[in-house]
Amino acid sequence: MHPVPAPSPTDPVSIPYLRAAGTSLVLDARGTGVPVIVHWGADLGDLNGELLTALADASVPAISPSSIDVPLRLSLLPTLAEGWSGRPGVSGFRPGGRGGGALELRLAEVQAGRGSGSGRVLGGTQSLAIFLTDAAARVAVRTDLELSVEGVLRLRHTLTNTGTDPHLAAFELGSLDVILPVPDRAGELLDFTGLWTHERRPQRSTLGHGVWSRESRHGRPGHDDSYLMAVGTPGFGFRTGEVWATHLAWSGDKRAWAENSALGYSALGSGELLAPGELSVANAASHTTPWTVAVYSAAGLDGLSARLHPWIRSWSTITGPRPVVLNTWEAVYFDHDLPTLARLADAAATVGVERFVLDDGWFTGRSDDRRALGDWFVDPVTWPGGLHPLIEHVHAAGMDFGLWVEPEMLSLDSDVARAHPDWVLGGVGEDSAGVGVGVGVGAGAGAGAGAGAGVASAALTWRFQRVLDLGNPDAFDWVFARLNALLTEYPIAYLKWDHNRDLLAGSAHRQTVALYRLIDAVRAAHPGIEIESCASGGARIDLGILERVDRVWTSDTNDPLERQQIQRYSSVLLPPEYLGGHLGAATAHTTGRTSELSFRLATALFGSAGIEWDLTRANEAELIQIADWIACYKRLRPLLHSGVVVRADPSDPALELHGVVAPDQNSALFAQVSLAAPRAALPERMRFPGLAPDRRYRVASLPLGAPPRTIQDAPPAWLAEPGSPGAGAAAAVAGAAGAGGAGGAGAGAAGAGAAAGAGGAVAGAAGGAVAGAAGGAGGAVAGGAVAGAAGGSVTLTGAVLALVGLPAPLLAPEQAALFTVDAVD
Repeated sequence: MHPVPAPSPTDPVSIPYLRAAGTSLVLDARGTGVPVIVHWGADLGDLNGELLTALADASVPAISPSSIDVPLRLSLLPTLAEGWSGRPGVSGFRPGGRGGGALELRLAEVQAGRGSGSGRVLGGTQSLAIFLTDAAARVAVRTDLELSVEGVLRLRHTLTNTGTDPHLAAFELGSLDVILPVPDRAGELLDFTGLWTHERRPQRSTLGHGVWSRESRHGRPGHDDSYLMAVGTPGFGFRTGEVWATHLAWSGDKRAWAENSALGYSALGSGELLAPGELSVANAASHTTPWTVAVYSAAGLDGLSARLHPWIRSWSTITGPRPVVLNTWEAVYFDHDLPTLARLADAAATVGVERFVLDDGWFTGRSDDRRALGDWFVDPVTWPGGLHPLIEHVHAAGMDFGLWVEPEMLSLDSDVARAHPDWVLGGVGEDSAGVGVGVGVGAGAGAGAGAGAGVASAALTWRFQRVLDLGNPDAFDWVFARLNALLTEYPIAYLKWDHNRDLLAGSAHRQTVALYRLIDAVRAAHPGIEIESCASGGARIDLGILERVDRVWTSDTNDPLERQQIQRYSSVLLPPEYLGGHLGAATAHTTGRTSELSFRLATALFGSAGIEWDLTRANEAELIQIADWIACYKRLRPLLHSGVVVRADPSDPALELHGVVAPDQNSALFAQVSLAAPRAALPERMRFPGLAPDRRYRVASLPLGAPPRTIQDAPPAWLAEPGSPGAGAAAAVAGAAGAGGAGGAGAGAAGAGAAAGAGGAVAGAAGGAVAGAAGGAGGAVAGGAVAGAAGGSVTLTGAVLALVGLPAPLLAPEQAALFTVDAVD
């Protein structure tokens, strides 16, 4: 997009080369034009200055017919001024200045260093700062690039209005986006969509010519958030294929896109979505974009997680084990009273709950969801002694106490809205008369607000509530003072911070910046507080909010069938310890579907576990199973919350296998999940990814509650108990196979089988639980890769478990079986 300079001796700044953990980035910063990313992807190995120069020179393309008269190259901030007719990296104008023209940026300087001074960078991060200027437009741009030790790339821009003339108008910023090139072999696109209680639904397509763009105007990412924008080699899965992905670490309006230009370039882009006139950069002022997080993987989506999870853990606010939570919402809803909640707390403590969270309904006049939001005072009628009696009861039972709040919202039928209607984002408006300000809201009154045609968005209620304008300093100070007062008066360890509607009015940018400032102020005033981010469930899950919270509420549904998919794809980006997952009642209130307890327990295990169920209504058998589940979670959470998340690529969409492998590969926990009826009479084998190929592992079933229902007459041989029909059948098969193996010798007697063949041997344990003699030409397993199994277990090498796998139990639909995997050498 700019003339290519003649080859010259290079240095690390003119052609920077960043490498970490199997990924690399090469930048051509020679000449005066905007630098070009020559390569972002797999590690290119050791390249000296001569080789880097050769690579940069060789990357200059031909000049195509009917095009600009210099080679077209995709720069860090492409614009029409460089001949790029795709989506520009930056747009804006200065009223009274030159109109319609793109910025003509020129390179001023490149600085290499070890971090950008953002305060979130740890040792080992490689960084670049690139300085660009447009003297005529009086605009400068700084681009920061950082490559972490895990191979996670971050980029952001800072635009500065360099004007000094007091009569010069501000620069009206239209967009300032990060654009990254991807190779033409990345021809398949994956992103996400969703609805309330159905978040993170994957969608795939072929990346044809043009732009696939996803925009969020919710004032939060939304249930339909694109989440990750990923492109990869056709057919890429969880374990296979090259993948390039981006995520914008921002909790407001945003956009993400993939572009395959007919000009010959493909790219991923992301940035904040700004409304016209929303962001004016005054003279001598600057605006810095959110970080775009970019990740390359040579091993599918699991490869993305393998980089992202340890990187997130390196700066996480989490300081201790994730406690088992009981949240009162689906147990009591708004029906608060001390005796009821004390009984619930006692039941929770009995089964091993560690944190009791009082949800919506505790503050002044909050008897339903139509009133009182914003009046953050403990209701004197429901709680004449304040919250102290409940908190003391909770503490006496050995649990800490958490509280639900929704600081960004208010009801029109509230004292604060009546006293300060100017604090309502977008204003009250004539259409809101009778919706609560000064009159109160009767049952059904709020439901009609905005139902008629032509009602302005500023007057629309959503869940009968409006948004508090955090950009108003008085409103900000007031809500901070109320939160501070609550946290000062009461020993609250945890806030569940909710956000139950889209903005629809006001500046999403200003509101999001103020939100970050509010959370930061609360945490600074109360350093020990933990915060969970909830937004009608999973409508605000991004790396911007994650810098400030210790947990996210993954979805408002506790239906385990829905949760399996939501958690599966949420965990591509986020480590499981952040993903709140609760055991709900048998019949889910969001879907009406009834699920067995064992399926609900197995689903809620893989995350930050909790309960959202009235345990006082559970029977004794259920309470015993729940207590056993909590004990299992406490025993396994060091593994679940530090390990590597792995997912097999199933050929049958009705079946899934996922797990967590310890960083040292000494142990793992896997779940085989049946979502629906299988396509075949025998399900595909369970193949266990992520284990050390040459190590031996014992695989055993993990009982959790009642055994999962199956549709099999006998289990797979390796899972059969001694003396069972499956064990007897296994013994017979093992004996026959051993006796008939060419070149080997075998015997099957009394339920024990053994076989030997050329180059290896297989030994069956007592009970004949393994049906698999390796006798016969070519049938041996070398090096003792297969050992025996007994009582529902088997010992095999990691390579065999990953490549050959094990026969799976025939689970009925909506069932899950758990398996522990432990190294034995």
